Parts: sequence; structure tokens; C-alpha cells
Amino acid sequence: MATTNEGFLSGFQVNRSLLTGGAVLTGIGAVLGAAGAAMVCAALATAGRSWVRSLETPPTALAQRALHEAKVASVAGWEAWRAEHGSPN
Repeated sequence: MATTNEGFLSGFQVNRSLLTGGAVLTGIGAVLGAAGAAMVCAALATAGRSWVRSLETPPTALAQRALHEAKVASVAGWEAWRAEHGSPN
């Protein structure tokens, strides 16, 4: 079986210097791509932080207000349903 594989792969010769160069360039490209992605993330995070600081009302206050309004609407809906159906609960 080994002779069959040797015969099959005997014509397949890889240019090792070209393969090594391609692997090195691919590695460099991956490092540069990761560095670029990190720079983009840092720029977006900085812009996001400054945008949040510039808001008149902080996002936490907006979320608390929306939660309060949802609770009030839920209670109002429940009371309207009870009034319509005459439920004592």
C-alpha cells in the first residue's frame, strides 16, 4: 500500500520557500487585521461613551421611567379588566 501512495504523490512537489512566504504573509495579515479590529472597537467605544455623556437624561433614568410607565399601564389594564368582569381579586 505504501508503494501505491508513494507513486500517487511522487509528482506532487511543493515549493517550500513559496509556501513559507505565504504562511508568513498570512500570519502578518492576521495580526494586522486583529490590530485594525481592535482600533475600530476602541474608536467606537470612545465615541459611544462620549455620546452617552452628552445625553440630557442618562440611559438608566430612561429605563427606570419606561419600567415605571409599564407597571402603571399594567395595573391600569388589570383594574379595567377586573371592573369589566366583576372579579373580586
